Amino acid sequence: MVTALLAERAGARFKAHRSGSDVAEGRLAEVPVTLARPRSYMNLSGKPVAALAAFYKVPPDRLVVIHDELDVPFGTLRLKLGGGDNGHNGLRSITQALGTRDYYRVRFGIGRPPGRMDPAAYVLRDFSPAERKDLPFFIDRAADATEALIANGLDAAQNTYHEEPPG
Repeated sequence: MVTALLAERAGARFKAHRSGSDVAEGRLAEVPVTLARPRSYMNLSGKPVAALAAFYKVPPDRLVVIHDELDVPFGTLRLKLGGGDNGHNGLRSITQALGTRDYYRVRFGIGRPPGRMDPAAYVLRDFSPAERKDLPFFIDRAADATEALIANGLDAAQNTYHEEPPG
């Protein structure tokens, strides 16, 4: 969702790439970018991410991975460089494939599952009606945060986006 909006902002369209991802090339914040959506399951996204990084000769510390985050309240954003996978199998796959944890992350909060609901079922479910109502705003905000990270660096982007979302 966020990468689709970023591609739209960059005036780019996704096309199939031999790496196993759909790729869109354009400019964000006056910086050339390659946006990618792996066609694999999230839990197996490391191989296509590593293949793209190798193809474009992009070091891991120039990659930005946008992902959902259970331990962050719905709609809240957190940006960071490196760190653990916190049980996120997609991040674990990317870290293993790249051989490092040192890549940027834009963490889109989805909150914890209610009661004793299985976290795997929770992340695969549809958004609730209330969440769907707010989702366009939060997607736009996540795209803004990603652009700020690219344009101004991590510290500036964190200073702007590490607050609770309005409302």
